[in-house]
Amino acid sequence: MTVKNNLDKRQKIKFRIRKRISGSSERPRLVIFRSLNNIYAQLVDDINHRTICTVSNLSKEVKDELKDKTTKLSESKIVGKFIASKAKEKNIRKAVFDRNGYLYHGRVKAVADGAREGGLEL
Repeated sequence: MTVKNNLDKRQKIKFRIRKRISGSSERPRLVIFRSLNNIYAQLVDDINHRTICTVSNLSKEVKDELKDKTTKLSESKIVGKFIASKAKEKNIRKAVFDRNGYLYHGRVKAVADGAREGGLEL
């Protein structure tokens, strides 16, 4: 029962955040999804209902970089750097950060820090 309650709690937080945050083509929304073993980041344009780009620790280019990294935290930081580099290729300098109902610490914070290091303004 607690798993369902925790999921419901995160969904309530997620909807509360999404009421205030929206992405555009100039400033898309950087969405984080975190599973038990993997982390995903994507840039979303809410006005045109399009995903601009996506990166995860399962992506081919990220896997090559992750060969010597062992912790989930270091993987998350590299995912943030790669999403920033993909955004730069598409001439995107600013984004709105959407933590997707997760608390802003650990792997979620590492993705945000990696994106900032990569040159994305959050």
